Amino acid sequence: MNNSMIHQPLTITSLIEHASRYHGQSEIVSVETSRVDNQPDVVRSNWRTVSDNSKKLASALGKLGVASGDRVATIAWNNRRHLELYFGVACGGMVCHTINPRLFPEQLIYIINHAKDKALFFDSTFVPLVAKLRDKLSTVENFVLMGPRDEDAAAQIEGLKFYDELLATADVNYQWPPLDENTPSSLCYTSGTTGNPKGVLFEHRTTVLHSMGGNQPDGLSISATDTVLPVVPMFHVNAWGVPYVAAAVGCKLVLPGPGLDGASLVNLIDNEKVSLALGVPTIWQGLLVALRESGSKVPSLKRTVVGGSALPPSMITDFRDNYDVDLIHAWGMTEMSPLGTMNQLLQKHAALSPDEQAELRLGQGRPPYGVEMRLVDDDGKILPTDGETQGSLQVRGHWIVDTYYLENKSALTKDGWFDTGDIATIDTDGYMIIRDRAKDIIKSGGEWISTVELENIAVAHPDVANAAVIAARHEKWDERPVLIVVPIDGKNPTEEQLLTFYSGKVAAWQVPDKVLFVESLPLGGTGKILKSELREQFANVLIEAAPA
Repeated sequence: MNNSMIHQPLTITSLIEHASRYHGQSEIVSVETSRVDNQPDVVRSNWRTVSDNSKKLASALGKLGVASGDRVATIAWNNRRHLELYFGVACGGMVCHTINPRLFPEQLIYIINHAKDKALFFDSTFVPLVAKLRDKLSTVENFVLMGPRDEDAAAQIEGLKFYDELLATADVNYQWPPLDENTPSSLCYTSGTTGNPKGVLFEHRTTVLHSMGGNQPDGLSISATDTVLPVVPMFHVNAWGVPYVAAAVGCKLVLPGPGLDGASLVNLIDNEKVSLALGVPTIWQGLLVALRESGSKVPSLKRTVVGGSALPPSMITDFRDNYDVDLIHAWGMTEMSPLGTMNQLLQKHAALSPDEQAELRLGQGRPPYGVEMRLVDDDGKILPTDGETQGSLQVRGHWIVDTYYLENKSALTKDGWFDTGDIATIDTDGYMIIRDRAKDIIKSGGEWISTVELENIAVAHPDVANAAVIAARHEKWDERPVLIVVPIDGKNPTEEQLLTFYSGKVAAWQVPDKVLFVESLPLGGTGKILKSELREQFANVLIEAAPA
């Protein structure tokens, strides 16, 4: 039977071609690593220029011998050249491998060698890092600085090439190659697994479906009228897919470069009239401090999307009451491309008070079309979605991993679901709340205690800058919660004050047994607290403190 409709492959090429053709003049604002008069250099481009430069890049890579399917690595900030790499590499048939520069050198070496990257592009910030790693990177044939010629950098890295010079070698008649929609497009490694990081290989089809499914009205809801600031790094699960969504709708895109402090972001939001910003909770904590110090009310900012870790409950009301900004909680994983849920309200929730709505939006939300969720117990039995029953959260869908990169076995259960490693509840409307990571949740005397819930309460205390809760060994109850606190500078809360703060907020038996005060908490490459290190350090603190 003949097809009755046109069938075209779902490729990233179609996204950048659309942006160039119909939104060519929409601005791309890029904060560079270079400085002018001791101020960050801000360069203005547009979607047509990004498209043209992406073609030049793909052509230049081909002349260097980088072939279809080869991996091209980036260690870079959010800027215009990185955006051109996103499209130039993938649409040229190669794989864009974004790398988190905050990982340990040993992890970076492992990831680059495991991926067998053929080329490595990097910002000037990372010249010293790349110079140290160079001799240990066995497959990289081309090292490219993302900028014009820099003789100081060339002296540090033998054979260094320069992005701007590379583009000048391009074939002016280069055309995108035809691609099957199942062609690999990008590669990210996740540190959320045990052992060495594992690669997740995204395809053109899954990326386009993620861009459409994730940008529904109840999703990111980005339109051509928006000015979007992805503070989430482009090396963190493809900046949550924002560059692809932005191309699909042709919005103005503001790329913040390396300056992610609160004051820099306030200036950028006000100067560029940003309407939507996306990032992790620590970014918005810094922004709120800077807003209070500067007095700015960021009148253009309408929405912020927060993901990566659970947000402090006070953050929603702070943004709403003081700045008229709607804070939207999102959740996902590298293995999910990453969007899994967005916490948007239903029609029936309009009757709720603002505080009731804010409480509902503390959870991670409900899935868009393209994602399914379920809960199972330790035996794999499917659990009810009643909002109360806790179980292991499993997902499946159009943009969710099947097999980790270069592994021979599926990452899925026997019946085709991916286990997220989270303990969660799901209610009858599909609203999901992460109660804890399976490895973090505390089982005390046979009862579950959520570290996330206890941490949220602690961070809401006016004297607390950050907090973590871990399970400590206990002779009677097996495990009991211990609260580890970083006080706000100049504040000195006592253990008694913090434990009293839990009164009426959780059951008495869930209140932590002890409070420890520290100057800082150990953070991983994506800014998440490394609870494994805290458990290693403090696991026996209650046993050691027990009377003889």
